[in-house]
Amino acid sequence: MTELEALNNRHSVRSYRNRRIERETLDRLKAFLEECNQKGSIRLELAEDAGATFSRFFHKGNGLSTAPSAIICIGPDDETLEERIGYYGEKAVLFAQQLGLNTCWVGMFQAKGVPVAVRNGERLVLVIALGYGNDSGRSRKSKTAEQVSCSDTDAPEWFRYGVELALKAPTAMNQQKFEFRYLSDGTVSAKAFFGPFSKVDLGIVKYHFDLGRAAFGQKESFFS
Repeated sequence: MTELEALNNRHSVRSYRNRRIERETLDRLKAFLEECNQKGSIRLELAEDAGATFSRFFHKGNGLSTAPSAIICIGPDDETLEERIGYYGEKAVLFAQQLGLNTCWVGMFQAKGVPVAVRNGERLVLVIALGYGNDSGRSRKSKTAEQVSCSDTDAPEWFRYGVELALKAPTAMNQQKFEFRYLSDGTVSAKAFFGPFSKVDLGIVKYHFDLGRAAFGQKESFFS
């Protein structure tokens, strides 16, 4: 499965099978997370046992309490942290999909139950549920490209494809509160509007957009 295939096939999954992730798969994911951490100056930590991260009471209704593992998203507490977590966290999510795993971004969890220590100067942003889903999730209603993008001049095909992929990105409560703009100098700007976890969402959609323009041979990206 290619990364673009993973992007098109991946949906949020909230109910998981009682099955542990195999050691070889865990080792491959850990190595990939380390690459993301080095590039993004963040700390995505794999908790093989999610422990009490997902409340047996609070998350029982939506199924997340069944997630056997989790990716804990932490980093140096600065104004860019949430966006970098979104960008590199989504990169990890798509890699997990390529490994045959299912995931779900989770903003409400038991911080005291997270089995990873937060160091001085760091902030725990959110977690990603991880495991083998009881299903593969489902598509959700999406905005149109016209609602989330604009252009100062005629936009090229790679820009339109990037926006198309951005619309397939997961966002908090499916709010899709972002906008891409194609500027007259051929560059792209992106911004988030106010909403819960909107900065994380911006990082996620930026990664999807970058995959879109890379498919057309464009070397630019929001994060190097």
